[in-house]
Amino acid sequence: MTETAKIELYASNLDVTQAIATQLAQLVTSGTIILLEGNLGSGKTTFMQAFGIALGISTTITSPTFTLIDEYTEGRLPLYHIDLYRLEASQIPSLHLEEYWRDDDIPLGVVAIEWSSKLTRLPSSYLRINLSCPVRSPTLNEQIVNKTKHLDIEDEGDLPNDRLIQIVAEGEVHMEMLESLQTKDVVLQNLVSNISV
Repeated sequence: MTETAKIELYASNLDVTQAIATQLAQLVTSGTIILLEGNLGSGKTTFMQAFGIALGISTTITSPTFTLIDEYTEGRLPLYHIDLYRLEASQIPSLHLEEYWRDDDIPLGVVAIEWSSKLTRLPSSYLRINLSCPVRSPTLNEQIVNKTKHLDIEDEGDLPNDRLIQIVAEGEVHMEMLESLQTKDVVLQNLVSNISV
């Protein structure tokens, strides 16, 4: 049976969100798979930008909404950033995404997949990161929906800066990574609101 662990973090501002991404980037190894979830404007691209900088990538990371897959090979590990937003589930198998974690023709690195809920088949081991804006009132929620529903790419301009970040680890290697993230820094320890194994 596959092991699973979960933590939920509250990031009071974008700096804390970026700090969490930075610390995670210091822990990842070749073969790490990150499944990113969250509505438009939830902070997935902001998270990946900080993650990429911490990996040593100097190129500005943008969401590959139109290119589908961006490959960054200049950092400590290759980063394959994939965005499934514009695809139907039936179109995804033709991308052969498993090639990015199979270690055959493509050098093994970190695979980060935005809108991963569209995957018809999940890898056997991964970190699922779900970012969301805390909802304080129906009025604020409506503002967020109205602001983001017409956008093709993420625009976090007037959205709240705080985030709820849920990280679920599936598989032993990713569970160890999650446990290391939880204990890596006193600031992160203070942010943890829940952990279950």
